[in-house]
Amino acid sequence: MSTDLHELAKLLRARDDLDARIARLTGRSARQGDIGEFVAARVFDIALAATANQAGHDGTFRSGPHAGRTVNVKTYGDAYAGIDISPHPCEFYLVLSGPRRLPGAVIHHQWRISAVYLFDSRRLLDTLHARGVKIGIATSIRQADLDAARIFPDTNPTPPLRLTPEQQALLSLFGTS
Repeated sequence: MSTDLHELAKLLRARDDLDARIARLTGRSARQGDIGEFVAARVFDIALAATANQAGHDGTFRSGPHAGRTVNVKTYGDAYAGIDISPHPCEFYLVLSGPRRLPGAVIHHQWRISAVYLFDSRRLLDTLHARGVKIGIATSIRQADLDAARIFPDTNPTPPLRLTPEQQALLSLFGTS
């Protein structure tokens, strides 16, 4: 039994070293959400807020069709489980999602991007209110909502934002291998 604890302590020290390297690179913590904000800022030209805990939004699009508009970046292992919708206002939710998880499966949650969704927050809230959906943590989202908001991979015939080949290539760096 103590051999397991020794091995666990060794692995956690190695993980701490990697997390410290990630934090130095991103200028934020190595938590999933902070890494997602860093990736989104680089891929979508988002000026991130000065602090990672600003209420409402994580930054502002600097260029493109949504330049000057606020965005809340969400990063999930699986967006199908629902998304957190804040009571604080933002104009868009940009959701980075890993692959769909099997129900009941306990697995290692790898940091991957298998899909990206862009929701107009006002439109999304109107839709959810009309359905009587409770808004907050893990707000239930239908498959049709995700399909309509999908911007990566390029499978949506009418995406809310068309990605450049460079943006698609950058997001693919974090795809499943």
